[in-house]
Amino acid sequence: MKNLRIKSARAAKDMSQEALAQAVGVSRQTINAIEKGDYNPTIKLCLAICRALDKTLDDLFWEE
Repeated sequence: MKNLRIKSARAAKDMSQEALAQAVGVSRQTINAIEKGDYNPTIKLCLAICRALDKTLDDLFWEE
């Protein structure tokens, strides 16, 4: 399932995939794969993404 919430939060901070990837220590391709739903990040990476985007786990990863 695509994660449009990460893409939206990233866009709201005017942050590119590359900038987010550098902020959390992964490749741009990893961020792209997460946004496309092709990769499930570890909880450690989820938390790093949340910190970089000033969001909570619920905001970005919890499915309703």
